[in-house]
Amino acid sequence: MGEIRALIVDDEPLARRGVRQLLEPHADVRVVGEAATGGEAVALIHTLRPDLLFLDVQMPGMDGFGVLNRIALGAVPAVIFITAYDDFAVRAFDVEATDYLVKPITRGRFDAAVRRARERIARARPADAAAAPGDALGAPLVVQTRQGEYLLRPEEIDWVEAADYYAAVHAGGRRFLVRSSLATLEKRLPDGMFMRVHRRALVNLARVRRILEADDGGTSLLLSTGHELPVSRRNRAALQAWLRRHRP
Repeated sequence: MGEIRALIVDDEPLARRGVRQLLEPHADVRVVGEAATGGEAVALIHTLRPDLLFLDVQMPGMDGFGVLNRIALGAVPAVIFITAYDDFAVRAFDVEATDYLVKPITRGRFDAAVRRARERIARARPADAAAAPGDALGAPLVVQTRQGEYLLRPEEIDWVEAADYYAAVHAGGRRFLVRSSLATLEKRLPDGMFMRVHRRALVNLARVRRILEADDGGTSLLLSTGHELPVSRRNRAALQAWLRRHRP
């Protein structure tokens, strides 16, 4: 299945060290980071994209459930809660946690939890994920909403348009403003998934449903969202070459 990237979140340094020690026999699990607060955890999840999260429930400020609430649904890793209390077990499984371990943790109980997480991660990964290092779909974008930060994965994005000093990211019927140029986003988004079709527009090629040819020789794309985007003459050849490679 390949390597499993793990993040340990606990406000107690001894507890984090204990998880590392329990992980030593699991050669396929690599700890990529630690966090002592919920805020640190959210930031590291955005940055490191772990497959597995060892998460304390009660921490100063933001608790473990608050951490999960700040992560976009498609980006939530497999979660093993580790806590000194058994009061939150029902709530933990309501958020589809892989397991819930109560301190002190025995070796057998810990190994069983990791085994379940390993199986869950294997089911979620594409068949060829192990052959490609990192995440082939690219890093997510962190966008601001009225409810706080939202983690937007590239495959959720429909298209992106330039909007003055910002870029407007269209995804799932919503529009998010990102303080970034279109050129910068084009470099960040996965090559082969997105294409510049106009100087002011990037499109997720998976959303293209039809190529429309106008009587005046102009070309546009009809997306699955219902949007129609113009294709510049400069970008038409690249689009046609992509279509020849990827469509019958």
